[in-house]
Amino acid sequence: MDELFQTLGIQWTKLIPQFINFGIVLLVLWKFAYRPVTAMMDARQKKIAEGVVNADKIQAELAKTEAARKSILAQASDTGNLMIEQAREAAARVREVETQKAIAAAEQIIAKARAASAQDHAQMLAELKREVGRLVVQTTTTVTGKILTTEDQRRLAEETSKQLTA
Repeated sequence: MDELFQTLGIQWTKLIPQFINFGIVLLVLWKFAYRPVTAMMDARQKKIAEGVVNADKIQAELAKTEAARKSILAQASDTGNLMIEQAREAAARVREVETQKAIAAAEQIIAKARAASAQDHAQMLAELKREVGRLVVQTTTTVTGKILTTEDQRRLAEETSKQLTA
């Protein structure tokens, strides 16, 4: 075996101190490098796990918030639609009331116009009767050549008036 070590170039006197040096370096690295790195990795892994848990919580809260937002929007939409419908109904009622007022006002105007027309007609008819009576009396006076008394004039006017109404 000594031959084998010599062929490979291994010397026992140097190999043992190298093992001791390697052990010391291994202990120093273990204490000052590996442990802090593993502690840091464990702490980082815990933070990542907490972050995942927090992300799940945030995701659940976001879902709740989104559902609440949708519910509020739906409620607001329903309320808005109800208000629009109520406004349309109110507008229809107002339109109906205003239409009725306009119809009533138009009927009053028509009634006043008819009354005024009937009054004008009656006034013109009375004036026409007077004028026709006057013309009859004048014509009779001219034709007969005599002056008619007030009684004759009244009687002729009444007869003419009766004939015009019939």
